[in-house]
Amino acid sequence: MPEWLLQSENYAPRADKDTFLSKSILALLGLISKIRAQDTAAAPTRYAVNPFFKLVFTLTLAVLVSLTREFAFLFAALTYVLLYLCVQPIRTLRRVLATGAAVTAFTFVILLPTALGGNGYSLTMMPVKVFTAVTAVNLLSHTSRWSELLSALKRFRAPDMLVFVLDITIRYIVMLGETTLESLYALKLRSVGRNTRKYNALSGVAGSLFLRSRQMAEDTHSAMLCRGFTGEYRVYQKFSFTLGDAGYILVNAGLILLYIYITRDANAGIG
Repeated sequence: MPEWLLQSENYAPRADKDTFLSKSILALLGLISKIRAQDTAAAPTRYAVNPFFKLVFTLTLAVLVSLTREFAFLFAALTYVLLYLCVQPIRTLRRVLATGAAVTAFTFVILLPTALGGNGYSLTMMPVKVFTAVTAVNLLSHTSRWSELLSALKRFRAPDMLVFVLDITIRYIVMLGETTLESLYALKLRSVGRNTRKYNALSGVAGSLFLRSRQMAEDTHSAMLCRGFTGEYRVYQKFSFTLGDAGYILVNAGLILLYIYITRDANAGIG
């Protein structure tokens, strides 16, 4: 038996930094888990709100908040959004508040020079508008499944091409994210010791991901042609109306009437 087979192995690979790979893996895992969690929301109950009504009134609220110049309506809308947020699960509340606070802080920093120049109205008004609109949209996103939102868009008479692009994009983000995760895991496991060409290997990961996405696009196109897809989306779910829908409509209708009343009085006062 050769001498080198009888010797013990004492190989100690040099330490290497893989912070970039670890952060990339964690970021992809977080993105994929959020999308999957968002598409597996709780089953609808008797007091659940139809996603169509949530979509319509959320867009309406965002438009009214952006148009208003009155603090009374703005704070009424903010109070409504915060009350609606308070009845959500603690996990949803934390995520929505974190996103809203970050965007509002960024808006505040951007508008700070205008306040130093004497325009304090914008610094007071705009951050509240941004927080209210972003929180309302985030609540819509976190309390509705992706499939429900797509169905609501179709009921809202959105173009089929828009629904198709959103549907395919969401699916491809998950599928390509899983492919990227597998490539990053393989790169991390095969990097033994100090690998000075680790960042060069990322270009190979990006290239393989591009080829994979192209192949998936061609397969999807061929499958859609074989199944007779004509580009038209249809909604097969029955439209139901619950007590939750009635309460939601009444509250949002009250906000719309409040906006009309406040705006009319403000215009009358100016006249």
